[in-house]
Order: sequence, then C-alpha cells, then structure tokens
Amino acid sequence: MIKEQPRYILGYLLGIGLFYVAIPWGLVGLHALAEPLFQFPLLPVELLRWALVAILLFFGLGFAAWSNIALRVTGKGGPADGFDVAVSPRTQKLVTSGPYKFTRNPMAFGTFLCYFALGLALDSAAVVLFLAVMLPVAIVYIGHFEETRLARDFGEEFREYRKRVPLFFPWFPKC
Repeated sequence: MIKEQPRYILGYLLGIGLFYVAIPWGLVGLHALAEPLFQFPLLPVELLRWALVAILLFFGLGFAAWSNIALRVTGKGGPADGFDVAVSPRTQKLVTSGPYKFTRNPMAFGTFLCYFALGLALDSAAVVLFLAVMLPVAIVYIGHFEETRLARDFGEEFREYRKRVPLFFPWFPKC
C-alpha cells in the first residue's frame, strides 16, 4: 500500500496536471481549431474583458486553493477522488466551513471560473460556448458520483449540510 504522504503528493500532482495543465491546453487547442468559425470579440471593450479575466482568476484560484487547504486541514484528506477511486486519502471529516460554507463544491466552482477566464483571455467564443455546455455535465457528474459517495461516507451529517448549502454556485449560507 502506498504511504499517506506520497499519496497526497500524487493526488495534488494529478489534480494540477489534469485540471490546470491538460484541460487548459485542450481549451487552447479548441480555440485554435475553432477560431476561423468565431471571429468576433466576446467583449468589445478590451479593458473590461481583461478586468473580468482578472476577477474570475482571482476568485477561481482563491476558491480552488482555499478548498484544498480546508480539505487537508479540517477534513484530514485530499482532493483527488473521481469515479469512486481515491488517489489521495479521502477526507475523514465532512468539511462544512471555509469555502464549503458557500458551495458544496468550491474546488470545481473555482476551476470553472479559471476556465472561463481562459476563454475570455483568448477572446474565444468557442471556448466559452464549450464550457457553457460542459458546465451542466460537470454538475451532473458531481451530483451523482461525489454526492453519492459523501452521503455514503457521512450519512445524516451530509444530508443536513446538503439542505443548507448549494451544490455548485455559491450563495450565502442559510441559518
């Protein structure tokens, strides 16, 4: 069995490699392929476009990093878990504080903000349209696979948390 510390490192490396290297490069490739079909600016004011890119990146990277820290510190686990396969150790405690107070999936929410920022930075309608189509697919995946596992692992505590906090898009917590 792989020891715990190397599993954390492997989980973070796989997560960063997939979500912050491979997928963004795929989006850049999509933009390059589709650019001849979508030759119009997303926002006519360049300064506004770059301001929006900066805001999306700030909040996106912030949510993603904050959620990783919360999982490790509060939940005593790592983020690399997909299709019910855990690469890094799974959280031992349900995390409901920090960014998890606003959305049950701050890491995915933050990552999608970064992808939309990339689409805007590229001024690519194709990338933004693709992400708009993929977002519901990601939400369905999260709702099915991740939520099922969390309900199994944390039972009633998770079901109560699910009633208070939205699945994906952050909102102020219900009292």
